[in-house]
Amino acid sequence: MILVVDFGGQYNQLIARRIRDLNIYCEVVPYNKALKELENRNNVEGIIFTGGPNSVYEEGAPQIEKEIFDKGIPVLGLCYGMQIMAHTLGGEVIKAPNEREFGKTEIETKESLIFKNLSKEETVWMSHVDRVSQAPEGFEVLAKSKNCPIAGMANVDKKLYALQFHPEVNHSVHGKEMLENFAVEICGAKKDWTMENYAKKSIQEIKEKVGDGKVLLALSGGVDSSVTAALLSKAVGEKLTCIFVDHGLMRKNEGDEVEEAFKDLGMHFIRVDAEERFLNKLAGVTDPERKRKIIGEEFIRVFEEEGQKIKAVDFLAQGTIYPDVIESGLGDSAVIKSHHNVGGLPDFVDFKEIIEPLRMLFKDEVRDLGRELGLADYLVDRQPFPGPGLAIRVMGEITKEKLDILRDADKIFRDELEKAKLEDINQYFAVLTNNRTVGVMGDFRTYDYTLALRAVSTTDFMTADFTRIPWEILDKVSNRIVNEVDHINRIVYDITSKPPATIEWE
Repeated sequence: MILVVDFGGQYNQLIARRIRDLNIYCEVVPYNKALKELENRNNVEGIIFTGGPNSVYEEGAPQIEKEIFDKGIPVLGLCYGMQIMAHTLGGEVIKAPNEREFGKTEIETKESLIFKNLSKEETVWMSHVDRVSQAPEGFEVLAKSKNCPIAGMANVDKKLYALQFHPEVNHSVHGKEMLENFAVEICGAKKDWTMENYAKKSIQEIKEKVGDGKVLLALSGGVDSSVTAALLSKAVGEKLTCIFVDHGLMRKNEGDEVEEAFKDLGMHFIRVDAEERFLNKLAGVTDPERKRKIIGEEFIRVFEEEGQKIKAVDFLAQGTIYPDVIESGLGDSAVIKSHHNVGGLPDFVDFKEIIEPLRMLFKDEVRDLGRELGLADYLVDRQPFPGPGLAIRVMGEITKEKLDILRDADKIFRDELEKAKLEDINQYFAVLTNNRTVGVMGDFRTYDYTLALRAVSTTDFMTADFTRIPWEILDKVSNRIVNEVDHINRIVYDITSKPPATIEWE
């Protein structure tokens, strides 16, 4: 495996993703736990230091133990990672005296394993205020740019390499090749990290851990909980009980699709029809935050009531994924993950341990695992869907009628976009606004709802741009919805990016 040591850089997860894309396993650890991790492991073949926002020479800046460089394990420092390597090993880091470098930059490279099969001039992504002004003893300069005399350096004998730029971002044209050169050519890592291997190993580990015990899982129907359910089902079969709380706020046919996918997998599948209960609790509520809290709390109550019917539970399972672990500081997570970002699962369940079989996977790896386990495409490829469901895509008060109108319209929009097979579109849905406008249908005047359509393109969902859907597709969607769905007479398309807007409307 490759160990990614995080110094607070914004690209820490991206570096890990790039390494895993090479079918090489890697994990992220905070810098202050790196040495301990190395001492507790015997399978680390390489180390990558991330970037970070600090200056290495300032008081309180993240530092690294010198012993890490003496373990004979190859190290690659990136940006701050390069500066901390130089600083720790006796080099010099200064504030750049000339122009700072941000964005695409041309560098000139020397022949080296890190640049194997690449050209002498490369386009890379710089983002730095400080720079290495003097390399440590035993290091040679491997790259330079117009404003950075040491854009890359290495102590080849000790297999210590460093780059002042970010090879992990797409703007570094051959950055992926540089990372591969480090992992394969310099570290000797094998490309054997696959979902097939992960599934086999996880199933065996779960079998051994659970033994004759019982496992309980709250199944939302989302990608993470669905893949967790499929994995646990293959491992322990009828020892697993999944409680699917159908709150009546899902998209068209989704409740039935979830039940169809899991009812015959050998587990105990319990579907709780709680639509009326949730709608009663939400009656008259218009504030989106109140909606969220009511739904989260009511989910807990329903799950609690169903859970009390099960005699003994040894393990509680949840679909925690790796970004959750990284963002919480990679501590041993003993806290139950909040459902709908509100509250937590009930503490009445007397369980020995939490099982989190996806805790080392990124989102796209979770989807790959789902395919490996044979889950239906409509579950594996399910778009991001808010925990409160359609409750925050129906503006104003929520009623069964408004939910059904939105379900039908949303289905048409999604069906047409899926047929169109547009590229660079990551999420799309409809929103039923609380605005009514005058319209004309045939010889009749109407006064019905305005429907908003939303589609965005994004790589990380932290920022997003509205998708430029061809007019003819929007025209077809609009005509179908107005003709096939009652009580909608006007359709608008949201052309706002994030920021300033968010992806969801509430």
